Amino acid sequence: MHYIAMGIAILSGLGIIFVGSQYLLAPARTAKSFGLPTWPNETSWLNLKGIRDVVSGLSVLIPLALGQFEVAGYLMLAAAITPTGDAMTILRNRGSKAAAYGIHGATALVVIIGGVLFLAG
Repeated sequence: MHYIAMGIAILSGLGIIFVGSQYLLAPARTAKSFGLPTWPNETSWLNLKGIRDVVSGLSVLIPLALGQFEVAGYLMLAAAITPTGDAMTILRNRGSKAAAYGIHGATALVVIIGGVLFLAG
């Protein structure tokens, strides 16, 4: 189980860093995949999301690199709040249900599973 948790942590950490970098490098193009029906015209909002995503990935990868698996598990559980909130925001604003459930909901679920596996030892 430990290897599964590590795989989930590494893939989700690197994955969200990649997503965040796309919001920093090509914000307007990347925003279309988020799931909201409209998006702010200002790229500064998209850059904020990019920075948030990069930090989210690092907050899991750093304790993992230091061998702090229990800490990584708790941080993964806390980090699952972000995609859950994203999904709720998309649904509340009548955005794409496919993106809300398929991207953000699925991300939250996988991150929770990884966190629980770390905590289970």
